[in-house]
Amino acid sequence: MRYSGFRVLKEALTGHKGWQPVWRDPEPQAEYDFVIVGGGGHGLATAYYLAKEFRQSRIAVLEKGWIGGGNVGRNTTIIRSNYLLEGNQPFYEFSLKLWEGLEQDFNYNAMVSQRGILNLFHSDAQRDAYIRRGNAMILHGADAELLSPAQVRRAYPFLDFDNARFPIKGGLAQRRGGTVRHDAVAWGYARGADRRGVDILQNCEVTGFRIAQGRCLGVETSRGFIGAGKVGVAVAGYSSHVMAMAGLRLPIESHVLQAFVSEGLKPVLPGVITFGAGHFYCSQSDKGGLVFGGDIDGYNSYAQRGNLPVIEDVVEGGMALFPGLGRARLLRMWGGVMDMSMDGSPIIDRTDIDGLYFNGGWCYGGFKATPASGWCFAHLLATDAPHATAVAYRFDRFRRGAMIDEKGVGAQPNLH
Repeated sequence: MRYSGFRVLKEALTGHKGWQPVWRDPEPQAEYDFVIVGGGGHGLATAYYLAKEFRQSRIAVLEKGWIGGGNVGRNTTIIRSNYLLEGNQPFYEFSLKLWEGLEQDFNYNAMVSQRGILNLFHSDAQRDAYIRRGNAMILHGADAELLSPAQVRRAYPFLDFDNARFPIKGGLAQRRGGTVRHDAVAWGYARGADRRGVDILQNCEVTGFRIAQGRCLGVETSRGFIGAGKVGVAVAGYSSHVMAMAGLRLPIESHVLQAFVSEGLKPVLPGVITFGAGHFYCSQSDKGGLVFGGDIDGYNSYAQRGNLPVIEDVVEGGMALFPGLGRARLLRMWGGVMDMSMDGSPIIDRTDIDGLYFNGGWCYGGFKATPASGWCFAHLLATDAPHATAVAYRFDRFRRGAMIDEKGVGAQPNLH
């Protein structure tokens, strides 16, 4: 079934009796050419582009829970490409371009809203750093605009511009940034992949890898052994746990990143704003809730829940920037498990085991990378060669000392 305005009208006039399931619920086959472990945004996007762009078939996506139940449904929905370093900027700009045509591509309303993102700065030194970042963005074909305090004030008059400690001196804007409905991304990719013959196997947990003579032959699952020509792993915060089943140790730590939603409010935030003197970012959802977050918990954890010290830290940053936030009530909060790499940048690469490939280490930025991550991982699986925008995301960069240290922090808690 192809979705359209005419289809919605027809179903409304006929009692909504013609809608079909968004994707099938097939039984696993004995063997596939490609098995993708992880049914989140990156895994589903990989399967979708493998089938659509690289004309591959006999593909399965294995998800231990349900589609949309992991990090793809536990984030603050922001998309952007305002990066500085050579290894990152082309990749995230590629991803943003894919976001811009995504809904038409997979025929699903993902609510892509390019409302813009504004990174505020609060000192002369930070302004100079943002000028450098903006120039790097422009040189790589992205959009960037430096805003004066007066320009920021016109768009966000309610911010605390004269804060004694953190006066707002301007901001770096990317007008093409914005937000996307996160779970709709998972559903859209799942539907698009299913339409192209991909088997999406929910409640199918991988319990081990079958490896013989240095080659991965398939995966052991809660629904039996599934053979595979190639296995791609994209399981976010559980990367270390899953890859340990294959005897591999990753340069990754798992931490919880909390996010928060306020009660519904009238429109107040026209775009996404970030606090330059702390780790706080905020946007407003289509339901009216303020969606905001901050730093990761400073200790390793697989818990998908929050705690009070991080709430206090995030809200302190929000109040310093946005005093009116103190009058809003918190509606809900959650935690996503982040796979923090040692330089804060991702990994898309083959492993030392023939036929086993890895996609992970996305740290804070996994959601906005979803389309490009899927495309580049599909390219690697189909061709055994890295995509042009992902050549820097190899394992050996840690051995070679070629880290992509975008923020200068990495995953070490003592450096946050």
